[in-house]
Formats: sequence, structure tokens, C-alpha cells
Amino acid sequence: MKADYIREALHAAPFRPFTLHIADGKSVHVPHPDFIAVSERVAVVISPPGEKPSITTIDVPMITQLEVEGTPANGAEE
Repeated sequence: MKADYIREALHAAPFRPFTLHIADGKSVHVPHPDFIAVSERVAVVISPPGEKPSITTIDVPMITQLEVEGTPANGAEE
């Protein structure tokens, strides 16, 4: 995946929460733009308040899918 795709999701108006799916089968939910930082090679996601504290660092090329909440997997409109 390219970092630009993540940035597009971050700057969408209105913002819609999304999930990053990683090649190792894990996934990381991003509920709000304040919980992720993205460079060309790395995405850093922190857990929101109220959840178990964690910081997840992901190599951007290892992200296989960006799933926007409320969007069907095939990309069709609901």
C-alpha cells in the first residue's frame, strides 16, 4: 500500500473510521485522525482512551487493505 491512500482516508471530509489490514493477518482500527501518524514508510497507531494502552508501528508496504467503516468490501456504495 502507498502512504497516500492512508492520507486520503485521514483527510476525508467527513472523516470515517477505518481499519488497516496487515499482511500477517492482524488489523488495526483507526477511530479518529488523532490516533495515527503516517510517513512514507511507517504508520504509527495509538490506542484511543478507554482501551488497553498500545502503540502499533506498521511498515506501510505491509498493509494489504484499508477498510473504511460503512463501506462494503467490494467498494460498492451502500
